[in-house]
Amino acid sequence: MLSVKKAADLVGLSEHTVRYYTDKGMVPSLKRDKNNNRLFDRESVYWLQAIKYLRGSGMSIKSIQEYIQLCLEGNDTVSQRYDIVISQKKLLEEKMQEIDEQYRYLKAKANLYIEIMDGKAPDRLNPANWDKSAPTPEDLAAFLDEGNRQFRRIRKQQVP
Repeated sequence: MLSVKKAADLVGLSEHTVRYYTDKGMVPSLKRDKNNNRLFDRESVYWLQAIKYLRGSGMSIKSIQEYIQLCLEGNDTVSQRYDIVISQKKLLEEKMQEIDEQYRYLKAKANLYIEIMDGKAPDRLNPANWDKSAPTPEDLAAFLDEGNRQFRRIRKQQVP
């Protein structure tokens, strides 16, 4: 049996987080000693690991609690658990798309800064320097589109 500290270290969570999850009833196999200290067996560590991954995907505490309850109810709840996982997967895919857009924006901005540093373009990215020569949203979109076309062309060349 492991203490909170050892279980937290093993799973890679803080002791506070482990206590929070146990206080929320999210570790059903949790044991307590005569002094009411939390004790973690192998199954308890598995629950903590599952919670960590689900939280890492952005799943809410409420959804994880529902998922855990369904797990405890057994095989008849597989389709309901699947629905929870698929719902979270869709949310994560949307977030990944947002992050990809943000990445492409920053990449385009970094490329513009390289042009500025190389003396190939004026510093149009500094709002203090903005005037009619500043890039419009359309300019940035065109730049991103060109970068994507170049990326796809390079990828096609790399694929055997």
